[in-house]
Amino acid sequence: MDMRQRKHIDAVVEATTRGQPVIAARTHEAIIQSSWRRCVHQYGLDPARMQEARILPQTRLREHQQRIDDFARIARHGLQTLYGQVAGMGYVVLLTDALGVTVDYLGNASTDASLRRAGLYLGAEWSESGAGTCAVGTALATGQALTVHQVDHFDATHIPLTCTAAPLFDSHGALTAILDISALTSPQARDSQSLALQLVRIYASHIENANFLRTHRQDWILKLNASPEFVDVNPDYLVALDSLGRIVGHNRRAHEMLAAELGVPGAPGEPLAPLIGTAFESLFDARLAELGRFVYSRPSELRAVALAKSGALLYLSVMPPAPCWRPDARASAAGEAQRTVKVPPALAALCGGDATLERQLERASKLVDSPINLLVTGETGTGKEYFAKALHQASERRNGPFVAVNCAAIPETLIESELFGHLPNSFSGAGSRAKRGLIQEADGGTLFLDEIGDMPRELQSRLLRVLAEGEVLSIGASRPVSVDVRVISATHHPLDELASSGGFREDLYYRLNGARFVLPPLRERTDLDWLIEKLLEVGDTRAPRGSERAITLSPAARERLHRHRWPGNLRELCNVLRYARAVCTDGHIEVDDLPEGLSALPPGRDTAAQEAMPAVLSIGASEGGHGAFAADFDPHLLPPEGMLLMQYLRAASWNLSAVARQIGVSRMTLYRRMARYGIRSPNQRDASER
Repeated sequence: MDMRQRKHIDAVVEATTRGQPVIAARTHEAIIQSSWRRCVHQYGLDPARMQEARILPQTRLREHQQRIDDFARIARHGLQTLYGQVAGMGYVVLLTDALGVTVDYLGNASTDASLRRAGLYLGAEWSESGAGTCAVGTALATGQALTVHQVDHFDATHIPLTCTAAPLFDSHGALTAILDISALTSPQARDSQSLALQLVRIYASHIENANFLRTHRQDWILKLNASPEFVDVNPDYLVALDSLGRIVGHNRRAHEMLAAELGVPGAPGEPLAPLIGTAFESLFDARLAELGRFVYSRPSELRAVALAKSGALLYLSVMPPAPCWRPDARASAAGEAQRTVKVPPALAALCGGDATLERQLERASKLVDSPINLLVTGETGTGKEYFAKALHQASERRNGPFVAVNCAAIPETLIESELFGHLPNSFSGAGSRAKRGLIQEADGGTLFLDEIGDMPRELQSRLLRVLAEGEVLSIGASRPVSVDVRVISATHHPLDELASSGGFREDLYYRLNGARFVLPPLRERTDLDWLIEKLLEVGDTRAPRGSERAITLSPAARERLHRHRWPGNLRELCNVLRYARAVCTDGHIEVDDLPEGLSALPPGRDTAAQEAMPAVLSIGASEGGHGAFAADFDPHLLPPEGMLLMQYLRAASWNLSAVARQIGVSRMTLYRRMARYGIRSPNQRDASER
């Protein structure tokens, strides 16, 4: 124990046992002395008993990580971006759970040993009851962001450290985690950490908002700001509404604002029952049916709304629920009860939480080792080959070959020999050496036939024999060779329609279509942020811990990516991010770093958002050939579920069979839902008018 530590212990003892303050009772000092007193009188800690940092064993750490896994995944990008800004000044970044256990960590690998000894490391436990006054523990105890600098710490072991932390709350106001930046050494003055405190507060807000948007992606989200310029890209307040216009969640700043408006307690961590369930119209001077004028396609200065009680003016942007069908409560509960499928890691890695794709992956998990052939469909660029590779890697054939064949890319004059192989001199240009075909190359593994709809018809009968008999006959050969292959086919063509019209062999279609998987287009996926982060990690963009900084994305650039329709799907997103990564400055992507093709919002995205809102749904002739409501239908009464159904019907040009397949119900169920919301297809209307 050195002289500085002895002096610190004496100061803590004097402050906690004699009740004589050793520092002026300003706000920060009052918080620190209150914490010291808790340590002695509530937790029974002894300031003279110095303790080394406590690092949990791996098994215990994993338990803590699993409890907060979803939140930590969302927070990870914020941690990386923050670390990129402070690493050069010697800081580490910690994320702890609500018990003060460090579940994620970013630091300089060259100082790992020193950081571990100090407790600035993965698995370190920083609760106030265990470690004494510290930034993490005291933020947990008070629900406030603060800096605990050097001699502010209770335990003299920690007085070389400077630590700054902010609490992270979920959308119901529950304290979920702590964001902390700490350093082994720092200037003596606490004011030197003012920028650190500001940064931690900013990134805590970013992480909370990201978690809010993920949690409430199936609800109506209101984004509010006092400035029209920032309402779309950096809203201060986030509020989630259910289908009846009742509040089901809000971020911390919205909690404080709404609590003041209603006159209920608004401090973080207070009970939120008075706020959850409150009707939109009791808080804002606007009708629920008028929300359509607040979609982000309208100029932001025209989207002003007043608070009902105070009259304060805010600017509002409305995000409708993500376009995926939400079943009723009973169906949802039944589905959860039946969902016991464990998705293999290879398949799970394809999805970041999109419900539609998750259902496909769960179904695929049941078929990974089935002998039946699989057909994967979806728009160009939706990841059909990635899906097929994941199926192969998840199967018992993973150690066998995966052979991919693009049937549209091989010239018709060569595709037969490429697929089936040939004997020496078996045809003009064959050469004097035999060649094994790609089907034989796939023996013991998986054969992926991409763009199967473009396979020449004369080869389809030969492929049918391979599927039916498990044999392949090379060109020029008289005896077939047995092969053991799993065939996965893919196409963006409507193969069933091609088979019905004679453009594709019907018997081959049924052989290939043992089970069909439809991959959703990117514009309908709800895990775009997860995809962006995954793609930004490709190559060298995820820096080794403690070395290079990660690629980051500005809020405005992220908003632009969200508003694009992505006609090229994942392939287009990959190219956009690859371009932005190459031209950005200092690893930070701004709007100007995105390709010019994204500089203007493509037509249709905002229109779709507006059509999902009650106030902008049109009737009769304004619907043109895209469908309409019944003549006596009041669109202002249509709930969100009905609006989502309307979106699906319009997108499918009123092909009811296609919509029924897409949302996973029978045609009769679809008819009943349409009747429930008073929706009639234009075909029904035309027939009734004749």
